[in-house]
Amino acid sequence: MDDNNKNLLLATGLSFLVIFVWFILFPPPEKEVAPQATQTEFTQIEGVASVPQADGTFIAAAPQAAPSPEASRESALAQTMRVQILTDRVSGSISLLGGRIDDLHLTDYKETQDEGADTVTLLSPANSDKPYYTVHGWAPAGGLDAAAVPGASTEWTIESGSTLTETTPVTLVWDNGAGLIFHRTIAVDENYMFTVTQRVENTTDAAVRMQPYGIIARKGEPDTLGMYLLHEGVVRAQDGEIQEIDYDDMPDQDFEPTEAGNIDRVDVQETGWIGMTDKYWMTTLIPQPGQAFASVSKYTPGNDTYQADMRLPVIEISGGQDAAVATMLFAGAKEVSTIRAYQDEQSIDKFVDSVDWGIFFFITKPIFSLLSFIHGYVGNMGWSIIGLTLVIKTLLSPLAYKSYVSMAKMKKLQPEMQELKERAGDDKQMMQREMMEMYKKHKVNPASGCLPIFLQIPIFFSLYKVLFVTIEMRHAPFFGWIQDLSAPDPSSILNLFGLLPFNTPGPESFFAIISIGVFPILMGVTMWMQQKLNPAPTDKTQAMIFAWMPWVFMFMLGQFASGLVIYWVANNTITFTQQYLIMRSQGVKPDVFGNILSSFKKNKDADG
Repeated sequence: MDDNNKNLLLATGLSFLVIFVWFILFPPPEKEVAPQATQTEFTQIEGVASVPQADGTFIAAAPQAAPSPEASRESALAQTMRVQILTDRVSGSISLLGGRIDDLHLTDYKETQDEGADTVTLLSPANSDKPYYTVHGWAPAGGLDAAAVPGASTEWTIESGSTLTETTPVTLVWDNGAGLIFHRTIAVDENYMFTVTQRVENTTDAAVRMQPYGIIARKGEPDTLGMYLLHEGVVRAQDGEIQEIDYDDMPDQDFEPTEAGNIDRVDVQETGWIGMTDKYWMTTLIPQPGQAFASVSKYTPGNDTYQADMRLPVIEISGGQDAAVATMLFAGAKEVSTIRAYQDEQSIDKFVDSVDWGIFFFITKPIFSLLSFIHGYVGNMGWSIIGLTLVIKTLLSPLAYKSYVSMAKMKKLQPEMQELKERAGDDKQMMQREMMEMYKKHKVNPASGCLPIFLQIPIFFSLYKVLFVTIEMRHAPFFGWIQDLSAPDPSSILNLFGLLPFNTPGPESFFAIISIGVFPILMGVTMWMQQKLNPAPTDKTQAMIFAWMPWVFMFMLGQFASGLVIYWVANNTITFTQQYLIMRSQGVKPDVFGNILSSFKKNKDADG
């Protein structure tokens, strides 16, 4: 490998180093906790969301009688009559006050891997400490009085069903006492898709007009990871495009109530959806395929509430007639296979893109698909990552072969290049000209040795993205001490990998960076061994940087997801084997142990 290749390799390594150091020294700022609403504010907006009117204005949801602000979740649930939700995958309840879905647990997922850990809580009541819930209803139109339609304080009763299960929907009913009877039927499938069917009976002689809507409301800025790598906030599909709005950007949105309340005054779409997404969980409002609707996101500072709204067109119900509208609500885990099935079977446009695949989505998505395919046969994500590495290296093997052949030829030319340097002296133009003639004569392309490195960079970041954002990696075990591939290697050199009887520094400690585990150490060793296929650079500065690079990377990647480090170990091992065998096939015998001894000798001489 000549100086040009060494410089390029050095620049690539330093680029990685700069990125990692930047994220450690300059992490994204922690979000400030939004001030909580006062007692007065909370009782005014207990609904919480504002309800749209046909003229484009919003009215505040009516309060519940003397709610307890920021009550514990259990106390908040106890304040209202409820209908139980119980399926194989979700549990919770529906509040009869307002008919809200505001209590939901994902029973397949635990908060931690500790024994007895709580299940993941997705939705919580309006007056709990972390309100997050959904509201469906009707906005009055055509002069209809607001009291004629159900609101946040409406007391619904059960018309049919006692527990919402996969096979037994629940229907709620409310009679406004003035000739309009409202029915709300809620069904849920075997996964995370709810269907909310709203029906209105008009027993009067006059026609009435009203507008169906759905709202997702979240009071106070949610707890987020706050990483630029991940989107958390509103996500929606609109006319074939995915739009993402972070929570901290929502207060700066331009929002005019007159534009959001009336669907005739905003862009109407016939495909798409809108929701709120966290790293692994999502709540999404979805119209029926082909149903015209408008989607709106907003932040209301007065009640510190984030909203994602779905507005359907105003409908007219003639006297003595009834009308119904059905919409869907996804509330659950962003399992790629599950949301892809919904996308295909329910014609939900771009639903799988609710997962934040990143700017390298054209690489990230195929990597995840390939990883999932391998996992279907292997059954273990750790071994699947190693299998994925083998597949990637196989696909890149033609380029790798050309690269390593070129590097082997360059190594053969080292004596001639040394003679050329001595002959040219300080005449750089002569040296450059004769070097190019030498490359042409021996059919050597010095730049080809770096092509696999450039291809590895987007693959590396794409795999990191997959490991970071997909729930399939969450709490996925490998073997032994690796029980969560999305978390760092939990072993530590500081207590000799568990042999010494004391705990190691936690992730919040500054010393966590030196508390590296087995796989980060293996990564550093395999990277170092790969370097030893070639003698150290003659330039002292380059030699020093190359000597330190494996160990710097070892500490930098030590706190990354263990799945990514396992990939890097496998990649280094395969690359070392490939390069060694190809160089031998070209008549070049890498003196690995000689190069190792030489480096130790240089270090000893430098110390002496």
